Order: sequence, then C-alpha cells, then structure tokens
Amino acid sequence: MTTAPWRDAALPAADRVDDLLSRMTLEEKTAQLYGVWVGADTEGDGVAPLQSEMTTDYDWDELITHGLGQLTRPFGTAPVDPALGAQALARAQRRITEAGRFGIPALAHEECLAGFTAWKATAYPVPLAWGASFDPELVEEMARHIGRDLRSVGVHQGFAPVLDVVRDARWGRVEETIGEDPYLVGTIGAAYTRGLESAGIIATLKHFAGYASSAGARNLAPVRAGVREFADVTLPPFEMALREGGARSVMAAYTETDGVPVSADPGLLTDLLRQEWGFTGTVVADYFGIGFLESLHRVAGTPAEAAHAALAAGIDVELPTLKCYGKPLLEAVRAGDVPEELIDRAARRVLLQKCELGLLDEDWAPEHAESIELDSTANRILARRLAERSVVLLDNPDGILPLAPDTRIAVVGPRAADALAMLGCYSFPSHVLPRHPEVETGIEIPTLLEALRTELPDAKVTFAEGCGVDDPDRTGFEDAVARTAEADVCVAVLGDRAGLFGRGTSGEGCDATDLRLPGVQGALLDALVATGVPVVLVLLTGRPYALGRWHGRLAAAVQAFFPGEEGGPAVAGVLSGRVTPSGRLPVSVPHTPGGQPWTYLQPPLGLAGEVSNLDPTPLYPFGHGRSYTTFAWEDFAGAGPVEIGTDGSYDVSLTVRNTGDREGTEVVQLYLHDPVASVTRPDVRLIGYQRVELAAGEARRVTFRFHPDLSAFTDRSGRRVVEPGALELRLGASSADVRHTAHLTLTGPLRVLGPGRRLRCEAEVSRAA
Repeated sequence: MTTAPWRDAALPAADRVDDLLSRMTLEEKTAQLYGVWVGADTEGDGVAPLQSEMTTDYDWDELITHGLGQLTRPFGTAPVDPALGAQALARAQRRITEAGRFGIPALAHEECLAGFTAWKATAYPVPLAWGASFDPELVEEMARHIGRDLRSVGVHQGFAPVLDVVRDARWGRVEETIGEDPYLVGTIGAAYTRGLESAGIIATLKHFAGYASSAGARNLAPVRAGVREFADVTLPPFEMALREGGARSVMAAYTETDGVPVSADPGLLTDLLRQEWGFTGTVVADYFGIGFLESLHRVAGTPAEAAHAALAAGIDVELPTLKCYGKPLLEAVRAGDVPEELIDRAARRVLLQKCELGLLDEDWAPEHAESIELDSTANRILARRLAERSVVLLDNPDGILPLAPDTRIAVVGPRAADALAMLGCYSFPSHVLPRHPEVETGIEIPTLLEALRTELPDAKVTFAEGCGVDDPDRTGFEDAVARTAEADVCVAVLGDRAGLFGRGTSGEGCDATDLRLPGVQGALLDALVATGVPVVLVLLTGRPYALGRWHGRLAAAVQAFFPGEEGGPAVAGVLSGRVTPSGRLPVSVPHTPGGQPWTYLQPPLGLAGEVSNLDPTPLYPFGHGRSYTTFAWEDFAGAGPVEIGTDGSYDVSLTVRNTGDREGTEVVQLYLHDPVASVTRPDVRLIGYQRVELAAGEARRVTFRFHPDLSAFTDRSGRRVVEPGALELRLGASSADVRHTAHLTLTGPLRVLGPGRRLRCEAEVSRAA
C-alpha cells in the first residue's frame, strides 16, 4: 500500500501539509482551527473572563469526526492525578484519531506561568520573582524542567511567558509580569522561552500586545499608549523572545489600542509580527477573545463577523473552545462572506506545527512517561534556588538581619501561617483548588512561620495573625501587640492573597485602587511599630506597595514576590543569614500610594520638579537591593570621553570586589542616558546587567560590550533610528545609584535599523588581575 505524501516523514513539512490540505473538506480544515474545553465549568466562578457566559455546548462524538485542533487544559481544569490524567489524555487522543478520516491528533495545551498548572505539580516563583533574580540562566533551567514535565504527560504547548511590561503597578496581573523594564523582561522572557522550547514544548508569548497598559489599571480596559511607547516599551520583549528564544506561538491580547482590538488588528498580527519580524508559527486567541469582538468590543455584529475579523487579522486558533470558528464560520464561508483562503492560511500554519511535532507521522501514537512525578526533588531544589535569589533586602539600616539564632521572635501577620501566601494566581492551588475545597493541595508548601522555626530551632517563636488580608476586622490587633511586646524582635509578614476576578488582592481581575497595603494591614504595622520593639517587615506580594509611611521606623524590610512552594524556607534562610540576599527590584517601590501610574522609565517631565507639588520619586528604585556583605567597584575602564561611529562598539569594564566577610552576589547594571534626542527619552533605561557571585575577598572583572543599536528609539516618522550625538553609559547598583559613567559621542550618519538590529548588550565576567 502506497503511503500518502502527507504521511511521508522524509518529505519537507510544507509539501506534506500542502498535500494534506488538498484532501481535506472545509469542515475538516476548520476543525483544526479551534480547541475544545472538556469539563469547563459553565456555572459559578471561572478561571477565564466571562467563562460561564461564553462556554457553549457541543456533541463530542459528532465534533471529532472532522478532527480537532486543540484540547484545552486536560490537567488544568480540575484536580486529576497526573498518571491518571496522562492515561485519560492518551485515550482522548486515540478517540480523536480513530474518529476522523485522517487520524490527526489534537494539540494539547496547558498554562505554565509559574510551573505546570496541574495538581501535584511544582509551584515555582512567579515571573515578578524571576525578574527580581536578574538570573536568566536559572530561569531557563526552570523552564526546561517545566517543559519536561509537560512532555511527560502528553502536553504539546505551554501558555507562557507573559512579556507584558508593567506600566501601572495597580494592575492585578503585575505578579505575572517580569518587571517594568523592557530589557529585563526581554532577556528573562527569552531565557524562559528557550528553556521551554528546548524541552520540545511550544512556548506561547503573551499577551501580544499592550495588555499591561490598560487604562486605570483595570483588567481588559482600553489601551491608550502612544506610538513610541508601544514600539519602544511594549514590543521589544516579544521581538527578543521570538528572535533569541525561538517561540513558535503568540497569544493575541484581549485589549484594544486606540480603538482597534488586537484580535482584529492585521497591522499588529500580520504586518508587524509576520511580515516585518518573520514569524512563521501560530497565533492563538486568548480565551474567548474572538467572541469578545462581538460582545465586549462591539466591532462585530455576529459570531461569523467576529470570526472573519479575527481570521483576517491573523488569529489561527480559537480558544478555549469553539464558538465563532465553528458553525458560524462554516456558514459564512459557504455564503461567500468569508474567503476560504483565510481558512486555508490558518489551517496550513496549524498543520505545519503539528507536522513539526510528529503528529502527522504514520507511526504516531499517544505517549506519556511510565513514571510521572511532577514535583520531583530536582524541581524543588530548583524552585528553592530561584526563590532564594529573588528575595530582595530593601533595607537593614542597623544590621538587625540576620536574626540572632537564640532570640525571641514574635511572628505576626496574615501571611505568616498560610501556605497560599507563597503562590501566585496561576498556581494550581490558587487557580483551581478554591472550587474544590475537599481536595488537598497536592504539594508541600512550608509556611514562613514553619520555615522560620525550622531555620532557627533555638529561637523562641510565637505567632499572632493580627488581621486578615483584606477584611476590616481589627480584633486581632491586641493579641499581636501583646506577642510583640514580649519579644526581642517582631517579624511582620504582610501582603497579598492571589486570586481571580476579585477573589483576591492580586491576580487576574484583582486590580487595586491605589498602592496601600490591603485591608487593615497598614494599621496593624503601625500598631506593631508603636510598641518600640524592632519590626522586620516581610512582604509576600504580587505587586509593590507604598512603604514611605514606615520609612525610618522599621528595623528592616524584605520583599518577596510570591516565591513559590519553597518560598518559606527561602525567605527564612534570608532572615537567618543562611542565604545572603541578592535579589534586585524589578519594579519600583513607591513612597506614597497615589500618583499612579508611574515607572522609572520617565523623560524629564515625568520626574520630580518645581512644576508640580507631587513628587513621584520612589522610595526604593528599580534595580535596588541590599546585601549582608559589601562590594567595592574598582578600576573602571572606559570613562572617555571617546568618539565611536553609529555602527561601532565600545567596551566598559570594572572590577567588583567582595570587601565583606561572607560570600555574596552583586548585580552590576548598565544604564543609558541620552542627553539630547529628536524626541524625549527616558532619563535612564537599562541596557545590560550581570550577576557576579563572589566569595569573601574575591574579585571579578565585568566587561560590557556596548553597541549603538542599544541606543535606538522610534523617531517622529516611526523609524527606529540611531542618532549621532552624546551618550552616557552609567554603571550602577540600581537605576538611581550610579557608580561610574562613560561619556561617548556617536559620530557619522543617522542609522535606520531593521529587524536584524542588536537587542542585547553582551557581558563577560573574568578573573580580576
């Protein structure tokens, strides 16, 4: 029997797919363009916006006779034992392949923002903690582990990383972002993408693009970003993750920009993404995003019109389940309202991806590992390392940290004894288990209280909750104050509760009116400070909160952004001194709760000045973080002044020496200052960084190789240009703590850059002379 060309693995994928498409009916081609969400809840609280309203019924047995594009969250919808889930997914795939003429399996996707969102899977630190680590290599390793776990149960595609750049810290999804700087977001995000893709999982970049700029920090609100903000802040992380990370999928954002919904924007999804950047993978809808063109954006009058707009814009796959790309689209094509060429274009992209995954091969069979362990010892060790590197020591003015091993400690606060205080909204226990209260968490999550008692066995540790996360009840204050008064030091553990759509203080749909600590936690902190006992503030949050009210009144302050299942031991290790803190702020910590939105990427008029009585200067700037040791920055080379061409290069270097008596890590940050440009520019912006791990007394040489492409910006005509003129390269310990400055002058012609521009400032660490 002759094998059909589309089954011949020796042929080029494009030829195989062309042959297959020529054999398929309209129904069979369209079936490749949607997913099905088996077991989705159509009543009560959901995990996607308007889930109960947008989910439709279908006949599974009839549906799969034409094939199926995707299976939505077979592990992330309800608690299922991983081994049993893998078997159930394999059975579903066999039914799909047996039901259709061509025997093409579905592509299974899952959320994997901070680990595989599945029961009994490792809950890693959230992306904001990745940003705080300034450690792309470790993030890449974590993503590789996540990818292997996804592969082990038969999943093909992961919905991460989130590459939205924080524009307003009140936005609920700040915890899902990597930070407020596009270079940090791009380098860390590209590393995650490489790790996931290296494990054979399709990484899906989201949310393309502009989602984090929603007006008023409201989830799904309109975006009013200008052309330059969009081009120079929003888009670069996606470009970097595509070029350097090799992502094979992109998710369209829910939002609209200047009146045009992303899901109906061919300028973004086709002209820029595909024609300018050369992307050849698939574009998937965010959940119900195509239907929202009709129901929320009102740019379509019917589901068929929404389908037409999305297909024409460049969305290949409707998720999470069929609505617009099903019967409405078929009828519109047959009526001549939608060109069949749009179906063919999207189906070709989907089938090419399935071909690359081996799903069109004749010998394909559903596979999963014989032994499935989604929270292995190796995973937990990795989760601990990343958590430890992400903890930021904000302040320690009198050296109260590390805590004395035999001291009396009053641990107070609503996050101290709650395991979920460690997890973000896309961890399975926070994302799904609230609807299944009878089910155990499935993974071990030590609380900070438990971890501190383990870390300091000779200390006398007492506990009082004090108050809830966001309720107004103050009846617990008295007990908290009494415990504190009896102690040598109080560790106040405050922060957020992750949740969805108003069911938490941080997370998707949990936006904040301002940056005050939730509930009465601020009042509790006031009461603790008033005792006169030294108070160490520990924040377990998904966003930064204003701390100026307590500046100078705290003995120390520690920030951890939802540090994952090993976060308790990680933070306790910092408090005890077992871990020398090395995290740096990926977002600014404000002085006052109002005055938002604000990030450090401000032109001169965005900074403090005499034209306004409001001072937006943060209490702790982007990149800030202290250590238990000290560092000297010596032998700076490259101060200039020097002239280089607009297509030249220049090295700046210095020696970092650990001058303390314990090991530690310094994070050397390189910032660009452009004194005069044709459009206003941020006063400083990050263009490079390097972690430097040093033993006591050890020194290392750090060299940054600057290329003028890194100074490029979008000019008045919309071109990305490198302008001749003066520049400053500032080496600092934060965006506000500059240690050395190199003065350059770019000479020669203005250069217009294309998609091949240099995106990264290479750094090298070598032995000091």
